[in-house]
Amino acid sequence: MGLRSRVETLSGRGMVPGLTVVFVGDDPASEIYVRNKEKDARGLGFDSRTLRLPSETTQEELLRVVEGLNRDERVHGILVQSPLPRHIDFEKIVEAIDPNKDVDGFHPLNMGRLARGRKTMAACTPRGVMEMIRSTGVDVRGLHAVVVGRSTIVGRPMSLLLLAADATVTVCHRWTDDLARFTRQADILVAAVGQPGLITADMVKQGAIVIDVGINRVGERVVGDVEFEQVRGVA
Repeated sequence: MGLRSRVETLSGRGMVPGLTVVFVGDDPASEIYVRNKEKDARGLGFDSRTLRLPSETTQEELLRVVEGLNRDERVHGILVQSPLPRHIDFEKIVEAIDPNKDVDGFHPLNMGRLARGRKTMAACTPRGVMEMIRSTGVDVRGLHAVVVGRSTIVGRPMSLLLLAADATVTVCHRWTDDLARFTRQADILVAAVGQPGLITADMVKQGAIVIDVGINRVGERVVGDVEFEQVRGVA
């Protein structure tokens, strides 16, 4: 059953899935993400709402907003858009979200469940990457996957999902010596560090699956971490 059908079934029973996005400030990239999330959620039949708060919102005020959403029975999913203004501790906000409403999968309880191989809400970008890999028809089991990046938003959950799929996983990061030595071994290469053009053709194994998660603004252009035109001829 597709997602739209599942939403229609729930709505027919009187439960309309409710998603609330909390957007603090006016980051242009975040504005695009939030607008697209709201559009997609409404298109699927969700009760989708966006709470827009000014940049001056204090950490205490944001925590009160999150607590209110935790108590609201109409809200089944809470998503606090990052990055937050510098004066707000993102980790404290994440930890305040009800783990059962944590659709981003960032709460320590959900991350812990993921690390233990239990069913849980996992971070959406890594889950999307897994779907992209599956769409190739390649069996991940036993393949060598190299994840470049170790953030709690992408890199770490990505490595855990690949491990759960029985891949052999190597995690690289900014301090990895001779990065190319590892990337050239990868049957599956996921780049998620936010460094334009980091991965070049000579760093990629012939026929590898390469997924570029990086989003970088260079002048008026938005580019990834992979030199796409170079690497597409190899991957």
